[in-house]
Amino acid sequence: MIKTFKYRLYPTKRQRKALNAALDECRWMYNHLLEQRKTAWEQDKKNLGCFQQQKQYPEIKEQRPSLASVHSQVLQNVAVRLDLAMKAFFRRVKAGEKPGYPRFRGRGRYDSLTYPQVPSGCKLTNDGFLALSKIGNVPIILHRPLEGKAKSATIRRTPTGKWFVTFSCEWEPTALPANPNQIGIDMGVKTFAAMSDGSKIENPKFFKAEQKALAKAQRKLAKQEKGTKQRALARKVVSRVYERITWRRDNFSHQESRKIVNNNGLIAVEDLSIQDILSKGHKCLNRCIADVAWRQFLSLISCKAEWAGRKFVAVNPAYTSQFCSSCGHQEKLGLSDRTFKCSCCGLSIDRDYNAAKNIFALGLQCAGATPRSPGIYSGE
Repeated sequence: MIKTFKYRLYPTKRQRKALNAALDECRWMYNHLLEQRKTAWEQDKKNLGCFQQQKQYPEIKEQRPSLASVHSQVLQNVAVRLDLAMKAFFRRVKAGEKPGYPRFRGRGRYDSLTYPQVPSGCKLTNDGFLALSKIGNVPIILHRPLEGKAKSATIRRTPTGKWFVTFSCEWEPTALPANPNQIGIDMGVKTFAAMSDGSKIENPKFFKAEQKALAKAQRKLAKQEKGTKQRALARKVVSRVYERITWRRDNFSHQESRKIVNNNGLIAVEDLSIQDILSKGHKCLNRCIADVAWRQFLSLISCKAEWAGRKFVAVNPAYTSQFCSSCGHQEKLGLSDRTFKCSCCGLSIDRDYNAAKNIFALGLQCAGATPRSPGIYSGE
């Protein structure tokens, strides 16, 4: 199993300059290889492959000696990235989706480089540094131990000028002790998550909390003249606000998903298609849906459940809020209806709690178990 570990880097001024130069060389190589592919197809109707382009590296290095300042495997990975981008383009064409042909990268639009064979060119030293070929020993904060065997490492520069390294490691998880608790989770906007046991996770609304600060920073950015130092500084302020929102949302998702996985042996959730929901919603509602980041949260639960040896089930979310969790009778509800009232058995219950109980019942069926109570909606 592959697991990633992310750490903060604190390069010196000289090392930052060298890292930025390496990114610029990789950006140039990416654009050069993309131009080769584009020209080969337009003139000769010929498709160039990854290995064909990598064989041309010695000639390209003779024409541009500054490429020698970048580790050879990092440059080889540039061709791999472009090849993956082209394959994704053709896959979208065949699927009838919007193709999105790979674009040339402008200055500042190439922000990461990958060492594909750690420890070749990139390794951790015993004295707490990250040794990078042709860069030097970069200070690193190892806030948690690196587990497993590191296979690759990616150095990334954020829009705010911070540097991080992400290791991809071969890792064997250790299952948690068995837990008899079982739960169903209904995702929402007003309430972030409603549980079948009656508990709730409130919506933190991180974007809304930073909306005024973001608007203020964007107004200042709009007033600056393009290409000036003041505009670059204003852009960094905007990026910092977005970064703060992202960090808070990530921390919230990790903390809550960990609690759920630790405390439950079976977890049933909705198999949501976020893109379909966004395409059918309104602008204001879509902003709220994007802010809660359902997909991120559910993905974290899925991964952590697999690591912990828990049962994770994603069920069809259709009509789970419209069926009575007691008798199975269907009642149509609007978005403004927050209480489910069954005209058949008289049940009056919060709509999110009712949906969570239905999701839990469907999850038991998908897992091959039977509902504990004969009154729970059976899906028939």
